[in-house]
Amino acid sequence: MTHTDPGTELDPVHPTVIPRPVTGLTTAEVAERVARGQVNDVPVRSSRSMAEIVRANVFTRFNAIIGVLWLVMLFVAPFQDSLFGYVILANTGIGIIQEWRAKKTLDSLAVIGEARPTVRRDGAATEVSTSEIVLDDLIEIGPGDKAVVDGVVVEADGLEIDESLLTGEADPVVKRPGDQVMSGSFVVAGGGAFKATKVGREAYAVQLAEEASRFTLVHSELRSGISTILKYVTWMMVPTAIGLVISQLFVKDNDLKESIARTVGGIVPMVPEGLVLLTSVAFAIGVIRLGRKQVLVQELPAIEGLARVDTVCLDKTGTLTEGGMDVTEVRPLQGADASYVHKVLGALGESDPRPNASLQAIIDVYPDVEEWRCTESLPFSSARKYSGASFSEGDGEVGTWLLGAPDVLLDEEDPALAETGRLNEQGLRVLLLARAGRDLDDPEVARGAQPTALVVLEQRLRPDAADTLRYFAEQDVRAKVISGDNAVSVGAVAAKLGLTGTTVDARQLPEDQQEMAKSLDEGTVFGRVTPQQKRDMVGALQSQGHTVAMTGDGVNDVLALKDADIGVSMGSGSEATRAVAQIVLLDNSFATLPSVVAEGRRVIGNITRVATLFLVKTVYSVLLAVLVVCWQVEYPFLPRHLTLLSTLTIGVPAFFLALAPNGERAQPHFVRRVMRYSIPSGVVAAVATFVTYLIARHHYTGKGALDAETSAATLTLFLISMWVLAIVARPYTWWRIALVAAMGLAFVVVLVVPGLQDFFALKLVGATMPWIAVGISVVAAAALELLWRWVDRRGSA
Repeated sequence: MTHTDPGTELDPVHPTVIPRPVTGLTTAEVAERVARGQVNDVPVRSSRSMAEIVRANVFTRFNAIIGVLWLVMLFVAPFQDSLFGYVILANTGIGIIQEWRAKKTLDSLAVIGEARPTVRRDGAATEVSTSEIVLDDLIEIGPGDKAVVDGVVVEADGLEIDESLLTGEADPVVKRPGDQVMSGSFVVAGGGAFKATKVGREAYAVQLAEEASRFTLVHSELRSGISTILKYVTWMMVPTAIGLVISQLFVKDNDLKESIARTVGGIVPMVPEGLVLLTSVAFAIGVIRLGRKQVLVQELPAIEGLARVDTVCLDKTGTLTEGGMDVTEVRPLQGADASYVHKVLGALGESDPRPNASLQAIIDVYPDVEEWRCTESLPFSSARKYSGASFSEGDGEVGTWLLGAPDVLLDEEDPALAETGRLNEQGLRVLLLARAGRDLDDPEVARGAQPTALVVLEQRLRPDAADTLRYFAEQDVRAKVISGDNAVSVGAVAAKLGLTGTTVDARQLPEDQQEMAKSLDEGTVFGRVTPQQKRDMVGALQSQGHTVAMTGDGVNDVLALKDADIGVSMGSGSEATRAVAQIVLLDNSFATLPSVVAEGRRVIGNITRVATLFLVKTVYSVLLAVLVVCWQVEYPFLPRHLTLLSTLTIGVPAFFLALAPNGERAQPHFVRRVMRYSIPSGVVAAVATFVTYLIARHHYTGKGALDAETSAATLTLFLISMWVLAIVARPYTWWRIALVAAMGLAFVVVLVVPGLQDFFALKLVGATMPWIAVGISVVAAAALELLWRWVDRRGSA
């Protein structure tokens, strides 16, 4: 088949010849613009820079507090009382290293998933990276491509561009030569080329806060919850610390250096210094683990978000089925000649420079007809569900043909629809070839079209799709299949994959959001869904309190992906879908989704456990300081004691618990859940420890009494903290039991080895007081069990 002259372009709406440049810039012109700095130099980073990582981990509010106290202790106390400072240094170093590893993983994956626009230079089309585009470059675009710079249309072949991500305007805009193209918009139908007029930071989307590919950020309840907790902790710390300083330095007539040491010993444990570290480490390691499975996480909290999802909306094509299709049969209608039908199909395949999967399957079977010439074309659009072209057939005949959905192109009573329905019930996809009696630029070109043949296509099911759907069902995550294809055909495909439920034709869905939400609750498979309807359906589900994930790979999924709580795109999907999705499956494997869900659940569940450990320490530290101020006594601990306790009951075990497997479904209200366990536990620990301390003050007298009192109080606090750890570590596995036992054994070693006794100033004196401390700890442990069970019952009620 021959086209119009390569130096001309036919406008599909006004088919007149438009001159067009075909060569683009020369190599010399490109080099000249690069030398002038007219390059698209917007930094496209998938993660923070190394300087930002170091700054975020080093310059924190709590690091500043701990740093000042550490410097004080270096001058006034023995080395072992300043150990907490070295722990902070180690924590900060770990945080920087893990986030740097995550950054390397993200950056390497981002290169794989990066959009590579096609530019025309020296008359040849070539793919370049986004950053290599220069001013005046001629950039070719087609369905699913995103405009990465601003420009003006030079060539247009039925070009329709969606600018809703920038302007909010829902309807695609038909573009003709001379029209403007804004970066951040994307092609929904047709193709063409535009000349870059603004690159780099001058581009429109870059001026919108340099977020050309992202317009909404994932909400992280975990991060905002921890920020809230830290805010509460700061409020509690400041007045308590002031009171402690006054009581220890001025009320008690003690040695100044020891008073300072005990004051610092009271302030340091109030700071949950490892909580932020372990949260960022858990996220970073999640990114690294997913990166090994070819999952690009474009926004870190998306890992958490997918774990909270209770509804997954799946696009059929490219998600449940593989991208390719096979033509299984062509059935001529109304006595049409089969060989002539094959010629028409071959010509239609050649008429579209960017065929979709259905048309590509036809191209693979039916060759082009040399003597036919395409005079006008209408590219496929998800909204209208058909494409078309007009041909001069070489013998003087001129014909206009449409290829698309039978139930859109045919009247309801047409007998061909019954045959289509039978094929759809077998899970086959059916296209209708029809001869149009109107011009392609007629808005009602499909009306009165003469059915000529049915093209039957078989879709290739993904081998892993059934297992993935089964996983979601087991995890109480509802799956909704939303497709632009015929509802019966989509339902048959879903049934083959084991997904049961009602099949609904989306053309019958109510427009009212509440009514649509009811229909979505009742149905499972939805066919003939338009791109705007996909977006509306996501909104309707969200209006009922559902957390919605949307998967897709086509341009018709972009709006729904953007509005969903979590958007998941296939790596082979269009540039536009990859740009708005928070998670990109680079290997195009739908089976990777359970890994992402599991990683999110691991992060959320484990950080909840770890946060409880840290907050128990903060609560008992604040309450102990208050009790010390009220009773006007010496603070019972030196920094070395609480460094030891924190390391054995929180620091080391928290690190292992934060990275352990965890399949619990994510629960909402992170702050409330952490507080309802940590506050009563912290109160029990503080009261029991202070009771032991007061009894010890009456029991011991003379020189060395304070050290003996401190040792008894430390024993009580350690045993209670160990019980909290034992509760948090449930359900038990062999390694969790070994972890708790190892921490207990380490404390015993400190108590029995003379050198460690002296280093940590821990020596149990006599037998009476240590056994009293153990008895008080047993009572406190029983109280903790009762409190946790009561809280569990109230939480599940």
